[in-house]
Formats: sequence, structure tokens, C-alpha cells
Amino acid sequence: MVFTNQPKEAIMTTSINQNAPRDHTIHTVREPEISRLLFADTRLAPLWALLRIYVGYEWLMAGWGKISSPAWVGPEGGAAVTGFLRGALSKTSGDHPDVTPWYAWFIQNVALPNASLFSHLVAFGEVAIGIALILGLLTGLAAFFGGLMNANFLLAGTVSSNPVLFILATWLVLGWRVAGWFGLDRWILPRLGVTTTNNAPPTRVPAR
Repeated sequence: MVFTNQPKEAIMTTSINQNAPRDHTIHTVREPEISRLLFADTRLAPLWALLRIYVGYEWLMAGWGKISSPAWVGPEGGAAVTGFLRGALSKTSGDHPDVTPWYAWFIQNVALPNASLFSHLVAFGEVAIGIALILGLLTGLAAFFGGLMNANFLLAGTVSSNPVLFILATWLVLGWRVAGWFGLDRWILPRLGVTTTNNAPPTRVPAR
């Protein structure tokens, strides 16, 4: 049994406070200045544009080579993907396999049976991502799907330029607000509800 020296009124007040409803106020964490400078300041838009166009060019060239190849698109579409996926399945053995068991299951049961579909999705998807990034059209969304494709190539055991492009795509996703400032996003994003503010210091009017 626990005794207390608090008066009866204090005990009753404490009991009432414990039973009071909790505060459900929604709090917003303010964005740090460095984050706003990197990812939301149009003064860095030229650098974002260069990065965006470079990544877009890489995707466009990769996709253009695929849609120009009958092994990717056309009656023989799926032949190249089938060879790629079978090569990935060969990397599932050993103590430290390049391809994890769960992704090998995905290749075996989902990708290989639909090799022709995935072949066309990859080829035309790369071209679409490249064009969107070069034009600055829904940059964040295009970069996200580009990074998703890079991640799948990496999971399939292919390194090449995928790690670099994945990192750059991640940065473009983070900087989606200004990465397309010198592109179509400058006019499209406001129509989607994205607003901009003028951070210039107020002009002082001299006193008379």
C-alpha cells in the first residue's frame, strides 16, 4: 500500500488530468535551410537541369538501342530479355549469390513466362523516361521509375552504370520541385497544385 502526503484536492486534480483527452494537434516539422537550398531553391535549378538532362540522355540512348533491335521489340521480342533473365538465374548459387532467392523466384515465375511483355515494357519505358527527363516533364515521377528500373537491374546481378544512375535518380526524386524548373514542370506543376513563393527580401521604402 502506497501512502501520499498530497491533499485530497491535489489527488483528485491529478486523476482528472490523467483522464483528460490527449492533444491530437498535427505538428509540422520545418524543413532545414540546407534542404530548402538543395531541393527547393530555383537558384540551383541550372545544376538540376544539367543532371536531369544527363540522366535522361542515358535512358534515351539505352532505350533507343532496344527499340531498334528485333530481339527486344517485334516478332522476336523477348529473346534478349530471356537470355538476360536466364543469366541472372545462373547467379543464384554460391555462398554469396549476386541474385537473392526471392528475386530469383520473381524471375522464374513472373518475368520469364512474360518475357515478351517485359521486353517491350523495358524498351519503351527507357525511352519514355529519357524523353520525360530531358523535357523536364514530371521529373520526380520519371526519375522514380528510372531508379526502379536501375534497382531491378541491380537485383538481377547487373552492375554496369546502374549504381550511378540509381543514385542520380534518387537525387532527382528529392529535388523534384526544382529539377524541372527549366523544363515543362515549370508550367505543369502549378496546374497540379504545387505553389512557389518568392523568398527575395522585402524592398525597404525610405522614410520621408
